[in-house]
Amino acid sequence: MQHYSFAVEAFIKLANRYTPNEFELAVHETKTHEVIDNVKNYRSELGILYLNDFNEKVLKKIFLENELEFIPLFTCGISVYLSKEHPLASKKLIQFEELADYPCLSFEQGDKNSFYFAEEVLSTLEYKQIIKVDDRATMLNLMTGMNGYTLCSGIICEDLNGGYYVSVPLDTEDTMTIGYLKRKNMPPSILGEEYIEILKEYGSSD
Repeated sequence: MQHYSFAVEAFIKLANRYTPNEFELAVHETKTHEVIDNVKNYRSELGILYLNDFNEKVLKKIFLENELEFIPLFTCGISVYLSKEHPLASKKLIQFEELADYPCLSFEQGDKNSFYFAEEVLSTLEYKQIIKVDDRATMLNLMTGMNGYTLCSGIICEDLNGGYYVSVPLDTEDTMTIGYLKRKNMPPSILGEEYIEILKEYGSSD
């Protein structure tokens, strides 16, 4: 999966259903190209990522070339994710121009650092300050320590990230479609189906 706390939380809910029985599961929160490679190479049964108007054509071509298919789960608007102490945290709607003086936080994509692989939407816009990070914990620390922000789906999991962060809608008509990637002509396993059903609940509660 890309760095989605709700996808991790959904995994926890799935695993808890089988506790204390014996099981062996794996979860990989990683770069976009690794999500694709893991599913392509049978390391992961499912991969969770997003498509939008900007990256859809390029990523769907990659999916097709690797005999993968993307199944949409839900579509959502774009939100600004930031600390509750951030000067913009109390706003009901944030204009993009208001973010200019704060660092934009973005997940590093390694040698596949194309805009099409960016985990954050609107990655081609001009940002005065950008900080690349490798993991979600560091990103959260930068939100509190530097008034940083990131652009995301707005789905918050307080049980995992704590109650120190808020999601404020961004004033834009852009959307993102979150879904799962799987091998073509290979139906999900029983566990995979259960995980998918849990993920769908986040879209219905949004």
